[in-house]
Amino acid sequence: MYLAHVDLVVIAAVVVLVVGVGIAAYLLGKAASRVPADSGSQGEKRLEEYEFYPFVVNSEGHIEFNAGAFNEAVAYFLKERNERAARELIVIGEQNLVRDTFPSDRLRSYKELYAAYDGDGVVNDNDMFLENYKRIVNQVGRSFPNTGIEILLHNLVNPSRSLVAIENGVVTGRSIGGGATNLVLDLKTRHQRGEDKVNYELNIGSRQFKCTTIPIFRPDYGLVGAVCINVDTHFLREAVVGDEDRLTAFVDNLLRTDFQLDENILSKDEYQNSLNGKRHYLDEAIRVRSTARQERKLAAILFSDIVGFTALMGENEAATLRIVDANEKIHQRAFASNGGRLLKKLGDGMLASFDSASGAVACAREIHRAVEEDERFQLRIGIHLGEVIQTDGDVHGDGVNIASRIQGEIDPGGIGMSKVVYDNIKNKDGLSATLLGERNLKNVAAPVILYSLDA
Repeated sequence: MYLAHVDLVVIAAVVVLVVGVGIAAYLLGKAASRVPADSGSQGEKRLEEYEFYPFVVNSEGHIEFNAGAFNEAVAYFLKERNERAARELIVIGEQNLVRDTFPSDRLRSYKELYAAYDGDGVVNDNDMFLENYKRIVNQVGRSFPNTGIEILLHNLVNPSRSLVAIENGVVTGRSIGGGATNLVLDLKTRHQRGEDKVNYELNIGSRQFKCTTIPIFRPDYGLVGAVCINVDTHFLREAVVGDEDRLTAFVDNLLRTDFQLDENILSKDEYQNSLNGKRHYLDEAIRVRSTARQERKLAAILFSDIVGFTALMGENEAATLRIVDANEKIHQRAFASNGGRLLKKLGDGMLASFDSASGAVACAREIHRAVEEDERFQLRIGIHLGEVIQTDGDVHGDGVNIASRIQGEIDPGGIGMSKVVYDNIKNKDGLSATLLGERNLKNVAAPVILYSLDA
Protein backbone atom coordinates (compact mmCIF):
# COMPACT_ATOMS: atom_id res chain seq x y z
CA MET A 1 0.00 0.00 0.00
CA TYR A 2 2.84 2.38 0.78
CA LEU A 3 4.41 1.96 -2.65
CA ALA A 4 1.00 2.29 -4.27
CA HIS A 5 0.49 5.59 -2.44
CA VAL A 6 3.85 6.81 -3.68
CA ASP A 7 3.09 5.73 -7.24
CA LEU A 8 -0.13 7.73 -7.14
CA VAL A 9 1.48 10.90 -5.89
CA VAL A 10 4.28 10.79 -8.44
CA ILE A 11 2.01 9.90 -11.37
CA ALA A 12 -0.57 12.54 -10.49
CA ALA A 13 2.14 15.17 -10.19
CA VAL A 14 3.65 14.17 -13.53
CA VAL A 15 0.27 14.27 -15.28
CA VAL A 16 -0.59 17.72 -14.01
CA LEU A 17 2.88 19.00 -14.85
CA VAL A 18 2.84 17.53 -18.36
CA VAL A 19 -0.63 18.84 -19.10
CA GLY A 20 0.10 22.30 -17.69
CA VAL A 21 3.53 22.80 -19.23
CA GLY A 22 2.61 21.28 -22.58
CA ILE A 23 -0.46 23.42 -23.05
CA ALA A 24 1.29 26.53 -21.75
CA ALA A 25 4.10 26.14 -24.27
CA TYR A 26 1.70 25.57 -27.14
CA LEU A 27 -0.65 28.37 -26.21
CA LEU A 28 2.05 30.95 -25.64
CA GLY A 29 3.74 30.11 -28.91
CA LYS A 30 0.44 30.12 -30.80
CA ALA A 31 -0.70 33.39 -29.28
CA ALA A 32 2.58 35.06 -30.12
CA SER A 33 2.46 34.04 -33.76
CA ARG A 34 -1.21 34.62 -34.65
CA VAL A 35 -2.30 38.14 -35.62
CA PRO A 36 -5.85 38.90 -36.83
CA ALA A 37 -5.89 39.31 -40.60
CA ASP A 38 -8.05 42.46 -40.50
CA SER A 39 -6.76 44.05 -37.31
CA GLY A 40 -5.77 47.33 -38.95
CA SER A 41 -2.41 48.92 -39.55
CA GLN A 42 0.40 47.88 -37.24
CA GLY A 43 1.33 51.56 -37.16
CA GLU A 44 -1.86 52.50 -35.33
CA LYS A 45 -1.63 53.20 -31.62
CA ARG A 46 -2.58 50.50 -29.13
CA LEU A 47 -5.45 51.27 -26.79
CA GLU A 48 -3.15 51.20 -23.77
CA GLU A 49 -1.17 54.11 -25.27
CA TYR A 50 -4.11 56.48 -24.75
CA GLU A 51 -4.83 58.30 -21.48
CA PHE A 52 -8.35 56.84 -21.43
CA TYR A 53 -7.17 53.21 -21.22
CA PRO A 54 -10.18 51.75 -19.33
CA PHE A 55 -8.36 49.90 -16.55
CA VAL A 56 -6.91 51.29 -13.33
CA VAL A 57 -5.05 49.78 -10.38
CA ASN A 58 -6.86 50.18 -7.05
CA SER A 59 -5.30 50.65 -3.61
CA GLU A 60 -4.95 46.88 -3.17
CA GLY A 61 -3.03 46.48 -6.43
CA HIS A 62 -5.96 44.92 -8.31
CA ILE A 63 -6.99 45.88 -11.85
CA GLU A 64 -10.43 47.52 -12.08
CA PHE A 65 -12.57 48.38 -15.11
CA ASN A 66 -13.08 52.16 -15.41
CA ALA A 67 -16.46 52.89 -17.04
CA GLY A 68 -15.75 56.63 -17.36
CA ALA A 69 -12.53 56.07 -19.29
CA PHE A 70 -14.29 53.44 -21.43
CA ASN A 71 -17.00 55.93 -22.40
CA GLU A 72 -14.36 58.53 -23.23
CA ALA A 73 -12.61 56.00 -25.47
CA VAL A 74 -15.88 55.14 -27.25
CA ALA A 75 -16.56 58.82 -27.98
CA TYR A 76 -13.00 59.35 -29.23
CA PHE A 77 -12.96 56.41 -31.66
CA LEU A 78 -16.35 57.39 -33.09
CA LYS A 79 -14.65 60.62 -34.19
CA GLU A 80 -11.06 59.50 -34.79
CA ARG A 81 -10.61 56.25 -36.74
CA ASN A 82 -8.25 53.64 -35.25
CA GLU A 83 -9.13 50.06 -36.18
CA ARG A 84 -6.58 48.51 -33.85
CA ALA A 85 -7.45 50.36 -30.65
CA ALA A 86 -11.20 50.36 -31.30
CA ARG A 87 -11.27 46.59 -31.73
CA GLU A 88 -9.34 46.18 -28.50
CA LEU A 89 -11.99 48.37 -26.90
CA ILE A 90 -14.77 46.16 -28.27
CA VAL A 91 -13.12 43.11 -26.71
CA ILE A 92 -12.94 44.94 -23.37
CA GLY A 93 -16.56 46.05 -23.69
CA GLU A 94 -17.75 42.49 -24.27
CA GLN A 95 -15.56 41.19 -21.44
CA ASN A 96 -16.97 43.69 -18.95
CA LEU A 97 -20.61 43.14 -19.92
CA VAL A 98 -21.32 46.78 -20.78
CA ARG A 99 -24.46 45.65 -22.64
CA ASP A 100 -25.95 44.58 -19.31
CA THR A 101 -24.68 47.40 -17.09
CA PHE A 102 -24.51 50.65 -19.07
CA PRO A 103 -27.39 53.17 -19.16
CA SER A 104 -29.22 53.49 -22.46
CA ASP A 105 -27.41 56.60 -23.72
CA ARG A 106 -23.95 55.14 -23.09
CA LEU A 107 -24.98 51.78 -24.49
CA ARG A 108 -26.26 53.48 -27.64
CA SER A 109 -22.81 54.98 -28.25
CA TYR A 110 -21.11 51.64 -27.63
CA LYS A 111 -23.43 49.87 -30.07
CA GLU A 112 -22.61 52.55 -32.65
CA LEU A 113 -18.90 51.88 -32.14
CA TYR A 114 -19.53 48.13 -32.29
CA ALA A 115 -21.24 48.49 -35.67
CA ALA A 116 -18.69 50.98 -37.04
CA TYR A 117 -15.77 48.64 -36.37
CA ASP A 118 -17.52 45.35 -37.21
CA GLY A 119 -17.81 44.08 -33.65
CA ASP A 120 -19.45 40.85 -34.83
CA GLY A 121 -16.36 40.21 -36.94
CA VAL A 122 -14.12 40.74 -33.91
CA VAL A 123 -16.13 38.29 -31.80
CA ASN A 124 -16.42 35.72 -34.58
CA ASP A 125 -12.73 35.98 -35.41
CA ASN A 126 -11.89 35.23 -31.78
CA ASP A 127 -14.26 32.26 -31.78
CA MET A 128 -12.35 30.88 -34.77
CA PHE A 129 -9.02 31.67 -33.09
CA LEU A 130 -10.02 29.51 -30.10
CA GLU A 131 -11.25 26.55 -32.16
CA ASN A 132 -7.86 24.83 -32.13
CA TYR A 133 -7.54 25.39 -28.39
CA LYS A 134 -10.91 23.68 -27.91
CA ARG A 135 -9.64 20.67 -29.79
CA ILE A 136 -6.48 20.53 -27.64
CA VAL A 137 -8.48 20.79 -24.41
CA ASN A 138 -10.88 18.04 -25.50
CA GLN A 139 -8.16 15.65 -26.67
CA VAL A 140 -5.91 16.15 -23.63
CA GLY A 141 -8.84 15.74 -21.25
CA ARG A 142 -9.98 12.53 -22.95
CA SER A 143 -6.50 11.07 -22.43
CA PHE A 144 -7.05 10.96 -18.65
CA PRO A 145 -10.63 9.84 -17.92
CA ASN A 146 -11.90 9.20 -14.38
CA THR A 147 -8.78 10.62 -12.73
CA GLY A 148 -10.25 13.64 -10.96
CA ILE A 149 -8.48 15.95 -13.44
CA GLU A 150 -10.70 18.47 -15.25
CA ILE A 151 -9.49 20.65 -18.12
CA LEU A 152 -11.47 23.47 -19.68
CA LEU A 153 -11.26 26.48 -21.98
CA HIS A 154 -12.72 29.93 -21.30
CA ASN A 155 -13.54 32.35 -24.14
CA LEU A 156 -13.04 35.59 -22.20
CA VAL A 157 -14.47 37.80 -24.93
CA ASN A 158 -17.82 36.43 -23.75
CA PRO A 159 -17.38 36.01 -19.96
CA SER A 160 -21.08 35.53 -19.22
CA ARG A 161 -20.96 32.28 -21.26
CA SER A 162 -17.22 31.81 -21.37
CA LEU A 163 -16.89 28.05 -20.88
CA VAL A 164 -16.60 26.75 -24.45
CA ALA A 165 -14.80 23.42 -23.94
CA ILE A 166 -14.56 21.05 -20.99
CA GLU A 167 -13.47 17.48 -20.37
CA ASN A 168 -14.10 15.52 -17.16
CA GLY A 169 -16.50 18.26 -16.07
CA VAL A 170 -17.97 15.96 -13.45
CA VAL A 171 -15.04 17.01 -11.23
CA THR A 172 -16.67 20.40 -10.58
CA GLY A 173 -20.11 19.79 -12.09
CA ARG A 174 -19.75 22.60 -14.62
CA SER A 175 -20.85 22.41 -18.24
CA ILE A 176 -20.56 24.29 -21.53
CA GLY A 177 -21.96 27.83 -21.37
CA GLY A 178 -20.99 28.60 -17.77
CA GLY A 179 -19.65 32.02 -16.82
CA ALA A 180 -16.17 33.10 -15.71
CA THR A 181 -17.12 35.39 -12.76
CA ASN A 182 -14.11 37.66 -12.05
CA LEU A 183 -11.56 35.74 -14.12
CA VAL A 184 -10.87 38.56 -16.62
CA LEU A 185 -9.92 41.16 -14.00
CA ASP A 186 -8.08 38.59 -11.89
CA LEU A 187 -5.89 37.47 -14.80
CA LYS A 188 -5.23 41.08 -15.82
CA THR A 189 -4.14 41.80 -12.25
CA ARG A 190 -1.86 38.78 -12.20
CA HIS A 191 -0.42 39.67 -15.62
CA GLN A 192 0.39 43.15 -14.30
CA ARG A 193 2.29 41.44 -11.46
CA GLY A 194 4.21 39.20 -13.85
CA GLU A 195 2.20 36.02 -13.05
CA ASP A 196 1.34 34.57 -16.46
CA LYS A 197 0.65 31.07 -15.16
CA VAL A 198 -0.65 30.46 -11.66
CA ASN A 199 -1.05 27.38 -9.46
CA TYR A 200 -3.34 27.82 -6.50
CA GLU A 201 -5.48 25.96 -3.97
CA LEU A 202 -9.22 26.56 -4.05
CA ASN A 203 -11.47 25.57 -1.14
CA ILE A 204 -15.27 25.57 -1.57
CA GLY A 205 -17.07 24.22 1.49
CA SER A 206 -15.85 20.65 1.91
CA ARG A 207 -14.33 20.52 -1.59
CA GLN A 208 -10.68 21.27 -2.34
CA PHE A 209 -8.99 21.70 -5.73
CA LYS A 210 -5.47 22.24 -7.03
CA CYS A 211 -5.91 24.64 -9.96
CA THR A 212 -3.67 25.84 -12.77
CA THR A 213 -4.76 28.75 -14.97
CA ILE A 214 -2.95 29.67 -18.20
CA PRO A 215 -4.12 32.91 -19.87
CA ILE A 216 -4.23 33.25 -23.66
CA PHE A 217 -3.18 36.61 -25.11
CA ARG A 218 -3.45 37.86 -28.67
CA PRO A 219 -1.08 40.56 -29.94
CA ASP A 220 -3.85 42.95 -31.04
CA TYR A 221 -6.63 42.09 -28.59
CA GLY A 222 -4.86 41.29 -25.32
CA LEU A 223 -6.46 38.72 -23.00
CA VAL A 224 -8.99 36.59 -24.91
CA GLY A 225 -9.09 33.22 -23.17
CA ALA A 226 -7.72 30.89 -20.52
CA VAL A 227 -7.06 27.19 -20.10
CA CYS A 228 -7.80 25.88 -16.60
CA ILE A 229 -6.75 22.54 -15.10
CA ASN A 230 -8.54 21.56 -11.89
CA VAL A 231 -7.53 18.55 -9.80
CA ASP A 232 -9.89 17.18 -7.12
CA THR A 233 -7.36 16.81 -4.28
CA HIS A 234 -9.77 15.16 -1.82
CA PHE A 235 -10.68 12.55 -4.43
CA LEU A 236 -7.01 11.64 -4.91
CA ARG A 237 -6.03 11.74 -1.24
CA GLU A 238 -9.14 10.19 0.29
CA ALA A 239 -10.97 8.06 -2.28
CA VAL A 240 -8.03 6.79 -4.34
CA VAL A 241 -5.02 6.55 -2.05
CA GLY A 242 -6.92 4.65 0.62
CA ASP A 243 -8.48 2.01 -1.67
CA GLU A 244 -6.36 -0.55 -3.56
CA ASP A 245 -9.03 -1.23 -6.19
CA ARG A 246 -9.59 2.47 -6.90
CA LEU A 247 -5.87 3.05 -7.01
CA THR A 248 -5.45 0.31 -9.60
CA ALA A 249 -8.35 1.73 -11.65
CA PHE A 250 -6.85 5.23 -11.41
CA VAL A 251 -3.49 4.05 -12.73
CA ASP A 252 -5.17 2.00 -15.49
CA ASN A 253 -7.17 5.06 -16.61
CA LEU A 254 -4.06 7.21 -16.48
CA LEU A 255 -2.05 4.78 -18.60
CA ARG A 256 -4.82 3.77 -21.01
CA THR A 257 -3.72 3.60 -24.67
CA ASP A 258 -5.34 2.90 -28.03
CA PHE A 259 -2.58 0.80 -29.60
CA GLN A 260 1.11 -0.08 -29.29
CA LEU A 261 3.72 1.82 -31.31
CA ASP A 262 7.19 0.42 -32.03
CA GLU A 263 9.44 3.47 -32.16
CA ASN A 264 12.59 4.57 -30.38
CA ILE A 265 12.13 8.01 -28.74
CA LEU A 266 15.12 7.67 -26.37
CA SER A 267 18.49 9.34 -26.59
CA LYS A 268 21.41 7.15 -27.63
CA ASP A 269 22.56 6.66 -24.02
CA GLU A 270 19.06 5.98 -22.68
CA TYR A 271 18.45 3.51 -25.50
CA GLN A 272 21.54 1.56 -24.52
CA ASN A 273 20.52 1.68 -20.85
CA SER A 274 17.13 0.26 -21.77
CA LEU A 275 18.77 -2.62 -23.64
CA ASN A 276 20.77 -3.28 -20.46
CA GLY A 277 17.61 -3.58 -18.40
CA LYS A 278 16.70 -0.09 -17.25
CA ARG A 279 12.90 -0.08 -16.88
CA HIS A 280 11.97 3.60 -16.28
CA TYR A 281 13.46 7.07 -16.10
CA LEU A 282 14.19 6.88 -12.35
CA ASP A 283 14.92 3.18 -11.99
CA GLU A 284 15.53 3.38 -8.28
CA ALA A 285 13.30 3.64 -5.21
CA ILE A 286 10.38 5.92 -6.19
CA ARG A 287 10.83 9.35 -4.62
CA VAL A 288 8.48 10.03 -1.75
CA ARG A 289 6.74 13.37 -2.24
CA SER A 290 9.01 16.36 -2.77
CA THR A 291 12.50 16.45 -1.31
CA ALA A 292 12.01 20.11 -0.52
CA ARG A 293 11.45 20.90 3.16
CA GLN A 294 8.65 23.07 4.45
CA GLU A 295 10.17 25.76 6.63
CA ARG A 296 8.16 27.81 9.12
CA LYS A 297 9.58 30.76 10.99
CA LEU A 298 8.54 33.96 12.71
CA ALA A 299 9.86 36.94 10.80
CA ALA A 300 9.31 40.59 10.07
CA ILE A 301 7.86 40.80 6.56
CA LEU A 302 8.36 43.77 4.24
CA PHE A 303 6.20 44.12 1.16
CA SER A 304 6.71 47.01 -1.29
CA ASP A 305 4.86 47.97 -4.45
CA ILE A 306 5.37 50.66 -7.10
CA VAL A 307 2.52 53.20 -7.07
CA GLY A 308 0.57 53.46 -10.35
CA PHE A 309 2.67 50.82 -12.11
CA THR A 310 0.10 50.09 -14.84
CA ALA A 311 -0.34 53.79 -15.63
CA LEU A 312 3.43 54.18 -15.86
CA MET A 313 3.63 51.24 -18.27
CA GLY A 314 0.89 52.79 -20.39
CA GLU A 315 2.74 56.10 -20.58
CA ASN A 316 6.20 54.76 -21.38
CA GLU A 317 6.94 51.05 -21.15
CA ALA A 318 10.70 51.34 -21.72
CA ALA A 319 11.09 54.04 -19.07
CA THR A 320 8.98 52.03 -16.61
CA LEU A 321 11.13 48.94 -17.09
CA ARG A 322 14.15 51.08 -16.23
CA ILE A 323 12.30 52.17 -13.07
CA VAL A 324 11.68 48.53 -12.16
CA ASP A 325 15.39 47.80 -12.59
CA ALA A 326 16.38 50.79 -10.44
CA ASN A 327 13.82 49.82 -7.80
CA GLU A 328 15.23 46.31 -7.60
CA LYS A 329 18.78 47.62 -7.14
CA ILE A 330 17.61 49.99 -4.39
CA HIS A 331 15.98 47.09 -2.57
CA GLN A 332 18.97 44.79 -2.97
CA ARG A 333 21.32 47.38 -1.44
CA ALA A 334 18.92 48.05 1.45
CA PHE A 335 18.39 44.33 2.10
CA ALA A 336 22.14 43.74 2.19
CA SER A 337 22.79 46.54 4.70
CA ASN A 338 19.88 45.70 7.01
CA GLY A 339 19.92 41.92 7.15
CA GLY A 340 17.01 41.42 4.77
CA ARG A 341 16.39 38.31 2.70
CA LEU A 342 14.52 38.58 -0.60
CA LEU A 343 11.75 35.99 -0.62
CA LYS A 344 9.97 36.77 -3.87
CA LYS A 345 9.59 39.30 -6.67
CA LEU A 346 5.98 39.89 -7.71
CA GLY A 347 6.10 41.94 -10.90
CA ASP A 348 6.72 45.43 -9.53
CA GLY A 349 6.46 44.22 -5.91
CA MET A 350 9.21 42.95 -3.58
CA LEU A 351 8.77 40.62 -0.60
CA ALA A 352 11.52 40.22 2.03
CA SER A 353 11.97 38.86 5.55
CA PHE A 354 14.02 40.13 8.49
CA ASP A 355 15.00 38.62 11.83
CA SER A 356 13.78 41.73 13.65
CA ALA A 357 11.08 44.36 13.25
CA SER A 358 13.64 47.13 13.71
CA GLY A 359 15.72 45.73 10.84
CA ALA A 360 12.68 45.74 8.54
CA VAL A 361 11.78 49.32 9.50
CA ALA A 362 15.36 50.53 9.04
CA CYS A 363 15.42 48.90 5.61
CA ALA A 364 12.11 50.52 4.65
CA ARG A 365 13.46 53.95 5.63
CA GLU A 366 16.60 53.41 3.54
CA ILE A 367 14.50 52.34 0.53
CA HIS A 368 12.21 55.35 1.04
CA ARG A 369 15.15 57.80 1.04
CA ALA A 370 16.67 56.26 -2.10
CA VAL A 371 13.35 56.37 -3.97
CA GLU A 372 12.85 60.02 -3.00
CA GLU A 373 16.28 60.82 -4.39
CA ASP A 374 15.44 58.99 -7.63
CA GLU A 375 12.27 61.14 -8.08
CA ARG A 376 10.85 58.99 -10.92
CA PHE A 377 8.42 56.92 -8.87
CA GLN A 378 6.85 56.25 -5.49
CA LEU A 379 6.41 53.14 -3.38
CA ARG A 380 3.99 51.88 -0.78
CA ILE A 381 5.60 49.70 1.89
CA GLY A 382 3.86 47.44 4.40
CA ILE A 383 5.54 45.69 7.37
CA HIS A 384 4.17 42.97 9.63
CA LEU A 385 5.59 40.51 12.14
CA GLY A 386 4.22 37.02 11.60
CA GLU A 387 4.78 33.46 10.46
CA VAL A 388 6.26 32.77 7.05
CA ILE A 389 5.98 29.34 5.39
CA GLN A 390 8.39 28.38 2.61
CA THR A 391 7.58 25.32 0.50
CA ASP A 392 9.05 24.19 -2.83
CA GLY A 393 10.61 27.57 -3.49
CA ASP A 394 7.39 29.49 -2.79
CA VAL A 395 6.49 31.57 0.24
CA HIS A 396 3.13 32.15 1.90
CA GLY A 397 1.42 32.46 5.30
CA ASP A 398 -0.54 35.04 7.29
CA GLY A 399 2.55 37.21 7.75
CA VAL A 400 2.95 37.59 4.00
CA ASN A 401 -0.74 38.21 3.37
CA ILE A 402 -1.08 40.87 6.07
CA ALA A 403 2.08 42.72 5.00
CA SER A 404 0.79 42.89 1.42
CA ARG A 405 -2.61 44.17 2.59
CA ILE A 406 -1.02 46.81 4.81
CA GLN A 407 0.86 48.40 1.91
CA GLY A 408 -2.45 48.76 0.07
CA GLU A 409 -3.84 50.84 2.97
CA ILE A 410 -0.97 53.35 2.95
CA ASP A 411 -0.76 56.62 1.03
CA PRO A 412 1.70 56.75 -1.91
CA GLY A 413 5.22 57.23 -0.59
CA GLY A 414 4.27 55.92 2.86
CA ILE A 415 5.50 53.14 5.14
CA GLY A 416 2.78 51.28 7.05
CA MET A 417 3.09 48.77 9.86
CA SER A 418 0.93 46.65 12.11
CA LYS A 419 0.69 47.30 15.86
CA VAL A 420 2.95 44.36 16.64
CA VAL A 421 5.71 45.98 14.58
CA TYR A 422 5.07 49.39 16.16
CA ASP A 423 5.31 47.89 19.66
CA ASN A 424 8.75 46.55 18.77
CA ILE A 425 10.17 49.86 17.47
CA LYS A 426 8.28 52.57 19.40
CA ASN A 427 11.12 53.07 21.91
CA LYS A 428 13.85 53.32 19.27
CA ASP A 429 15.57 56.69 18.99
CA GLY A 430 14.60 58.70 15.93
CA LEU A 431 11.51 56.62 15.12
CA SER A 432 7.92 57.75 15.49
CA ALA A 433 4.65 56.71 13.89
CA THR A 434 1.10 57.98 13.50
CA LEU A 435 -1.85 55.81 14.49
CA LEU A 436 -4.13 55.13 11.52
CA GLY A 437 -6.60 53.05 13.49
CA GLU A 438 -8.23 49.69 13.08
CA ARG A 439 -8.63 48.36 9.54
CA ASN A 440 -10.44 45.35 8.10
CA LEU A 441 -8.02 43.80 5.63
CA LYS A 442 -9.14 41.50 2.82
CA ASN A 443 -8.89 37.78 3.68
CA VAL A 444 -7.74 38.61 7.23
CA ALA A 445 -10.19 37.39 9.88
CA ALA A 446 -9.58 39.95 12.64
CA PRO A 447 -9.16 43.75 12.27
CA VAL A 448 -5.55 44.98 12.31
CA ILE A 449 -4.40 48.20 13.99
CA LEU A 450 -2.17 50.15 11.61
CA TYR A 451 0.47 52.86 12.01
CA SER A 452 2.21 55.04 9.45
CA LEU A 453 5.92 55.72 9.98
CA ASP A 454 6.65 59.43 10.25
CA ALA A 455 9.13 60.91 7.81
